[in-house]
Amino acid sequence: MTTAELIGQDPGWLIAVKGLIVFAVCVVLTLMSVWGERRIVARMQERPGPNRVGPFGLVQALADGVKLALKEDLIPAAADKIVFVIAPIISATACFMSFAVIPVTGPVTLFGHKTAMQLTDLPVGVLYVLAIASVGVYGIVLAGWSSGSTYPLLGGLRSSAQVISYEVAMGLSLVAVFIYAGSMSTSDIVAAQDQWWYAVVLFPSFVIYAISMVGETNRAPFDLAEAEGELVGGFHTEYSSLKFALFFLAEYVNIIAVSALATTLFLGGYRALPGLGFTEQWLGGWFTAIWFFVKVLAFFFTFVWLRGTLPRMRYDQFMQFGWKVLIPVSLFWIMIVATLRVLSLQGASRVTTLIFAGVVVVLIMAINIGFDNSKKRKKAAISWQHAPVDFPVPVLPSEFRSVNVSSEKGRKDV
Repeated sequence: MTTAELIGQDPGWLIAVKGLIVFAVCVVLTLMSVWGERRIVARMQERPGPNRVGPFGLVQALADGVKLALKEDLIPAAADKIVFVIAPIISATACFMSFAVIPVTGPVTLFGHKTAMQLTDLPVGVLYVLAIASVGVYGIVLAGWSSGSTYPLLGGLRSSAQVISYEVAMGLSLVAVFIYAGSMSTSDIVAAQDQWWYAVVLFPSFVIYAISMVGETNRAPFDLAEAEGELVGGFHTEYSSLKFALFFLAEYVNIIAVSALATTLFLGGYRALPGLGFTEQWLGGWFTAIWFFVKVLAFFFTFVWLRGTLPRMRYDQFMQFGWKVLIPVSLFWIMIVATLRVLSLQGASRVTTLIFAGVVVVLIMAINIGFDNSKKRKKAAISWQHAPVDFPVPVLPSEFRSVNVSSEKGRKDV
């Protein structure tokens, strides 16, 4: 029996229980993620990190959440109060809704019913996740606009432009997965990876998605939405108390959501590592959930590793990288994958496939050489002479000293 058939037989109360379990797991993972990030970054920077509240500081994230909830709730006088309140709710709700189509386990027994830890299985499940992520952008835009302040508005515009730009690259990176799996259902995509993970077969798509998900979640080195030196605190500058906590919750749940989607589409989902398939039947199939969360936490560690290692990019570099590098490369890779898939379905020989691959490699090398030559010509054509200016220019300190020295010498000569 397929996963879709198992889920279709679930009674209403079981679906509600599974939804409650998914919500509780996301909240607990958020608390543990905050603690884990602070501890990991502290180790990278040779300091202890949170170690006071609870053993090893495990309760520190919960204490921070309680503190945020009990702080005074302020709403600016110039704010649109209704939209100001709704914006963080939109952001937090959209992140939780993404987990509705994520298969966390294989077939398991829950309260005497044979089911799978997946709320629903849609034929276009991945498109559903992308649509929900797009709805989350509304929370960012509305939060910046409704604050009635300049800096939150600029932060909201910058954040929305960033998220939308990298969602385009993220969506294009998934097209190759749809072509190979022949479906947009998350459970079907997991089932199609029974032999080879798509992170190996479609490695360029995996790399593009991994970069895009960091930019889409506003994380370092792409955390330009909260560039304190330019935008104070970004779109949530005017938020406090529980509303700010909702944005904080949405950020970490979104990290877990994109990591779960990457696990589902590229790392075989809940399936065990190669050679360890026999463990999928342990604990009545519940051991598959352990494999799923191990892969998700590996992605989360990568997020933290990047934050503790790389500096923040400039905004123009960031947007140029998304529109001029990731999106063109994604389109080019889609054409290659589609052609290879058609050749394989039509029974083309390996010689034909190798010839096509060789032509693609030569074409890529030619394009690369052309770009290098154009860059060299641009550098050679640059003139380093200063253009004349029609406004007064202040004297630099070094020039001021040279003027003083020359004037003193002139007095001595006189």
